[in-house]
Amino acid sequence: MPVTVTAPRGLAGLVRPLRAMVAEVLRAERRRAGEISLVLADDAFLRRINRDWRGIDRATDVISFAYEERAAPPPVDSLAASPVCGDLLVSMDRVRAQSRRYRVAPGVELARLVAHGTLHLCGHDHARARERARMRAREKVRSIERALGSATASG
Repeated sequence: MPVTVTAPRGLAGLVRPLRAMVAEVLRAERRRAGEISLVLADDAFLRRINRDWRGIDRATDVISFAYEERAAPPPVDSLAASPVCGDLLVSMDRVRAQSRRYRVAPGVELARLVAHGTLHLCGHDHARARERARMRAREKVRSIERALGSATASG
């Protein structure tokens, strides 16, 4: 699969489940993977990227850079012809903090953020309430969440 995952030492066991997670989200969106790079990093890295690319000088949980920006998701009949390509960066510091705040396993929060970022790569946004509700509903990929939840229970 053309999804590469870069994970810190000790989290190499997440590579296969994360690839599966991205594939599952893309399947649910009736999209296919092009070249997607998923990087698990820390707050300092995401803060630097957020500052340099978005002009926002603070850490964030997930940043997605689609290689082909769209104003909206493409029409259903053109989806097969347009692979999803981009970079997806996730802060493991935010994963741990948010999993405590939301009272979920770190793997569940990681799964939510990977799904969220993948949806952004597909062209979804959440600037408006309707879009936000639609994205939240699409972030739910339970079977992968459970797998990641058990894989990172110690993280």
